Amino acid sequence: MLTTDSTFHQAKILVVDDDQNVRMLTRQCLEAENMVVVEAANGFEAIDVFVKERPDLVFLDVEMPGMTGLEACMRIRDMPQGESIPIMIVTGSDDRASIDQGFEAGATQYKTKPVNWSLLGRDVQYMLRASNAFNSLKRQEDRLRYLAYYDPLTSLPNRRSFNEQLSRLLKRSQRHKTSAALLFIDLDHFKRINDSIGHSRGDSLLVEIAKRLTMELREEDAINYFSDSSAQEITGTDGATEIARLGGDEFTVVLSDVAYVTDIEKVARRILDSLSEPISLQSHNPVVTPSIGIALYPQDGRDPDTLIRNADTAMYVAKAEGRACYRFYNEEMNARAVEQLKMEEELRDAMRDDQLELRYQPQVDSTTGEVVSMEALVRWKHPKRGMVSPQEFIPVAESTGQIVELGEWVMGEVSRHCHYWETLGLGGFRVCVNISPLQFNQNNLHERIAGFLADSGLAPGRLELELTESAIMNDAEINIEKLRALKGLGLDLAVDDFGTGYSSLSYLKRFPIDTLKIDHSFISDLETPDGAAIIDAILALAKTLNLRVIAEGIETESQLCYLLGRGCDLLQGFYFARPMYPEDVPNMLQTNFLEQIQSVAGH
Repeated sequence: MLTTDSTFHQAKILVVDDDQNVRMLTRQCLEAENMVVVEAANGFEAIDVFVKERPDLVFLDVEMPGMTGLEACMRIRDMPQGESIPIMIVTGSDDRASIDQGFEAGATQYKTKPVNWSLLGRDVQYMLRASNAFNSLKRQEDRLRYLAYYDPLTSLPNRRSFNEQLSRLLKRSQRHKTSAALLFIDLDHFKRINDSIGHSRGDSLLVEIAKRLTMELREEDAINYFSDSSAQEITGTDGATEIARLGGDEFTVVLSDVAYVTDIEKVARRILDSLSEPISLQSHNPVVTPSIGIALYPQDGRDPDTLIRNADTAMYVAKAEGRACYRFYNEEMNARAVEQLKMEEELRDAMRDDQLELRYQPQVDSTTGEVVSMEALVRWKHPKRGMVSPQEFIPVAESTGQIVELGEWVMGEVSRHCHYWETLGLGGFRVCVNISPLQFNQNNLHERIAGFLADSGLAPGRLELELTESAIMNDAEINIEKLRALKGLGLDLAVDDFGTGYSSLSYLKRFPIDTLKIDHSFISDLETPDGAAIIDAILALAKTLNLRVIAEGIETESQLCYLLGRGCDLLQGFYFARPMYPEDVPNMLQTNFLEQIQSVAGH
């Protein structure tokens, strides 16, 4: 802020008058108030000195030869740096018309001659304070406008900007009968990455993503953004591209005047390639892939809300179909989205109305024939649909976050059933509970499990947590510590669906796990050379690492025979028993399958 205090920046005043004596008197008055004075003897000189010196206030005489003070005032006002400068004009005329002329020319204040020199310094100080207050307010308004229309982290247009600009673009497309495309971009697994590297680095990651988007869709794509609501028309911007950050890890790209779908695909592929490159963040180099949903105007929506909704739907399809890809919207997606939304609501009701049930499938020791463990499996008995397959509702629970609540319900039911079986004198068995990637990525998973064990009184040795290979291998270094903390509670840990992911042997050796579970797809492919080779490799690896192996999905005698011949430790599948009700578990726990195993092994 400008001030006349000598400890701060001294205000600089341009004094313009063709009378040297007036300039001298003015200088003496202002310098006495600790101001810096620069002079000009006429209007032309005033313009030059103004540009060179950039004063904080102009003291300007009206009556000067060559160029009047009013002309000089108007010229100063026409310059960018003179738009808001305070200008005090001095005139010998005190009639209303002359004063109005001064204000029309751009004067801030006026004085009539003769000037009261004793009050001049005070009046100039007042004008400077008023100017500072005005400029401060203007800067605050500019800042508020910026915050209203731009994302402060990435400097991209925000959701409000995006909504207004999309509306204008669609109206323009409607008038000109042109097409447009909305690309809805969501970063895959961003929350998990953000939690693992810290929110500060997560913010840096988002900034880098924004830079890559901007660089990838650079001038050749005519990047434009009009935050001014008066900008109703976009001219000369064929193929214009608008980028915005809606919040979190959601970004949008709007392409206007697109002639061919192939052009949209080129942009989508460029975005995929650019964003999927590793990002260097101090000691971390995460790879963040995008899932992109694309909706086209006018066929996929003629208004912003419909277009956004359909692009969002297509983005979720891209995630469901493997992530790191783009998908165009179609009507079938909308039907699936409606069905999924309905299932989300019904699943919420199911958890509340006791429609969910647990089943238990035995895991048999291949040496003794005893049932040493069971896998807890969720079943949904819908009042109208009947039995709903886990393949249908588990992905829905995962995508909505309901899987966390569902997982807690499973743990509670397992505890209740185990306590009941113990009253019957049945002990020495484990129950295997699946932990979803979303549950595993919770920062407080260890505390939650510890709290559950303390509250339920369930012995930790009763419980084996099954974790997917891909979940524990993502951010392996961090997950090793998480697994060690869980192992420290006394639990057993299993890697579910082993062989379908991308485990590194060096990491696998360091994971504190007890069991490898061969995925049922490999058991189904056992008749093929590749299927048998994978099973042999997993069994050899487990033996080297001193881990037990369980094969799931055993349905035929030939499958069982092969696994027994290779020394598989635990056996699970329809060949022994289908998942059963909790009340049937006591009989099953007392069943021994040794005779059946020996019969097959002897063939």
